[in-house]
Amino acid sequence: MATYLDRILEQHREDAATDPNLIEDLLDEARATPAPRGYRAAVESASADALAVIAEVKRRSPSKGDLAPGLDPAELASSYARGGAACLSVLTDEQWFGGSARDLREARQASGLPVLRKDFTVDPRDVVRARIMGADAVLLIAAALDDNQLMDFHAIAGELGLDALVEVHDEAELERAIAIGADLIGVNQRDLVTFEVDTDRAVRVGAAMPPGVVRVAESGIRGPDDARRLVEAGFHAVLVGESLVTADDPARSVADLRVTRR
Repeated sequence: MATYLDRILEQHREDAATDPNLIEDLLDEARATPAPRGYRAAVESASADALAVIAEVKRRSPSKGDLAPGLDPAELASSYARGGAACLSVLTDEQWFGGSARDLREARQASGLPVLRKDFTVDPRDVVRARIMGADAVLLIAAALDDNQLMDFHAIAGELGLDALVEVHDEAELERAIAIGADLIGVNQRDLVTFEVDTDRAVRVGAAMPPGVVRVAESGIRGPDDARRLVEAGFHAVLVGESLVTADDPARSVADLRVTRR
């Protein structure tokens, strides 16, 4: 049976196959945009004394539907910034997550923080468009890409000054990420088939990461107890979406996750 990820990737690949735009033209447009803000550097700096928080702007999910009806990306991003978020993650997938490039631009402008384009990168033009829409980093999901794609997309991001968050789910995918020189790696604790969260996954996979890698834990982080366990496991940052989007006080919730290092 096809998973959510399978269906999402199929739709994105179909869109890419009918995209008439030439990458050369998009590259010219991308290079004419303002320089990115430095995503990895912001995470690493914020993590010096406490766990860094990458706060997500997310309107809905395929499994849970609408999370925050009427979400204002500028207002939410500003709240995150007041709470001490190091960076943002903004969903730009429209069909499955209700996001848009406009959400990314508004959140970035209002907060002043570096922004990750959270989407399903399946074509080199997706990387280039991330820079065009104003992103400072792009997401590369190891499970969605073969080795050549992962290497090529990572290289294109670097050429454009974008950081690439390479997302892995297990040790085999971690080895692939390390092989292409990834230095910003996220461990998604959500199983791609069942969509269930394994809160031991990040600790287990993170233990195999080499020095020099900025480590990000994703999914299933709901409060200070989860954050404390991850900072003790050597993670630099957590990427948190649902629990922040639905919080009564997003700024306070971000601050609560900024667990100090011992």
